[in-house]
Amino acid sequence: MEGTIPEKCARLYQLAKDINYFQSSTIGIINVQKERIESNEISEGTLSNYIKAIKLFCSMNDIIINWKKISKGVTPERHSADDRVPTTEEIQKLAQHPDRRIKIIVLTKIYSGIRVGSWDYLQWKRVVPIKQGNVIIAAKIIMKNTKVKNRTYYSFLTPEAYYSLKDWMDFRKLHEEITTESWLMRDIWQKLVGFMVTELD
Repeated sequence: MEGTIPEKCARLYQLAKDINYFQSSTIGIINVQKERIESNEISEGTLSNYIKAIKLFCSMNDIIINWKKISKGVTPERHSADDRVPTTEEIQKLAQHPDRRIKIIVLTKIYSGIRVGSWDYLQWKRVVPIKQGNVIIAAKIIMKNTKVKNRTYYSFLTPEAYYSLKDWMDFRKLHEEITTESWLMRDIWQKLVGFMVTELD
């Protein structure tokens, strides 16, 4: 269906006047998406979101169809991922990667449990060392809640994870100005590629 979103909605509304056609078409769409789930193109959650959009369209336009009948053919959404905790050997292998950022990312994610999107908001000032006497025993990491606006949450890092971050920031100080406002992660800048490889050899 071509056209702008309002034009498509208007045409869909006209088609929905034939309830039997609209309902059978909805079932057809779901069956196509189920095939995509089976071929691992999309997840069950994606299909669920498609259905939510159709339901909202029907609700806002007073279109009544038999959702109980339609939902019988919908693949239940999985609420648990297939992810697993990495093994110690896998973590050690990642930590040996030539790109020094990989070890930092791995340690920070494993110990703090942050989401990938959190890196977009992490600045050096958000990592606060916790001391017992003169010894750093942990670090508090303050993160932006990417799902709830203007909210933050915090987690903790081991001394090993904190010192890996500190070593990275100290390394960057040799080549750029680092302040508390500096981002924890950045891309590799060209002039340092050769230096980093030499340093690791």
